[in-house]
Order: sequence, then structure tokens, then C-alpha cells
Amino acid sequence: MIDKNTIVMYLATGCKSGCSPIIPGTAGSLAALVPCWLLSLLPLPVSSMFLIAFIVLSIWAAELAENIVGRKDPGCIVIDEFAGMMITLLGIHFTWQSALAGFAIFRVMDILKPFPIRYLERTIPGGAGIVLDDVAAGVAAHILLRLLFLTPWMPSS
Repeated sequence: MIDKNTIVMYLATGCKSGCSPIIPGTAGSLAALVPCWLLSLLPLPVSSMFLIAFIVLSIWAAELAENIVGRKDPGCIVIDEFAGMMITLLGIHFTWQSALAGFAIFRVMDILKPFPIRYLERTIPGGAGIVLDDVAAGVAAHILLRLLFLTPWMPSS
């Protein structure tokens, strides 16, 4: 029988993509492209509702995983990257170009953490703090990706 901690850690580490010995956040963001693609196959209202539920699940799993690991926001927890990537690509026509651009923009936002992203990371404790800064990075990346579609370098379809 699989115990609760094993299930929580499997979820929180993005099906173990966060166990990558190097750049676990980037590995998690890359692994998140699979559920992003699956969400793109659903109608926008359905994928939006799923994403809201996923964010709630992510906060819960990140909180428990942080307690299991015994460190504040350990790198192996990448369920927040999954949530951020899903927000980045929500409602975007999924192509290899949009996925690559969304991935790159999200990683930049997540690493640089411009205001208010870093503020959220520093002031909100626990699982909510782990996830909500990536939610904010996903929103910023989504806006930038939409703006990129307005340029001649990145047609929208």
C-alpha cells in the first residue's frame, strides 16, 4: 500500500521531474508541457475550472511536501511550475512554437521574479507562497506571450 507522503511527494515533485539533480524548476516546467497540451484539447471554460482546482491542489500538496522535506520551498517541489505553465498557456493555441515561447517566457518570469512576484514569494508563507508566486509569473508570462503574438515574429496560429 502506498502511503500519503509518497502520493504527496509524487504530486509535489511533478511526477518526480523535480528530482532532477540540476535545474529542477526548469525540468518541472518542461514536464508541465504535457498537461498543458492536454488542457489545450479541452474547451476553455473546462480547462479554466480544472486549472483553478489544480491550483488549490498545488497549494495543499506544496504545503504538505514542504513539511515532509523539512525545508522552506525546496527545489524538488515543482507542482508550482506546473500551475504557472498551465496559466501561461491557458487558451493559447498549442503548437511547438507557442509551447517553446511560453516555456521560455515563464522561466524568465519565474527566475527574475519582477514585482510583485518576488513580493508574493517573500510574504506569503507555506504552500500558498510556493504556488502563488508561480501563478503570478504565469499571469505575467501569459500577458507577454499574448503580446508576442501581436508581433510579426510570432503569428498566433
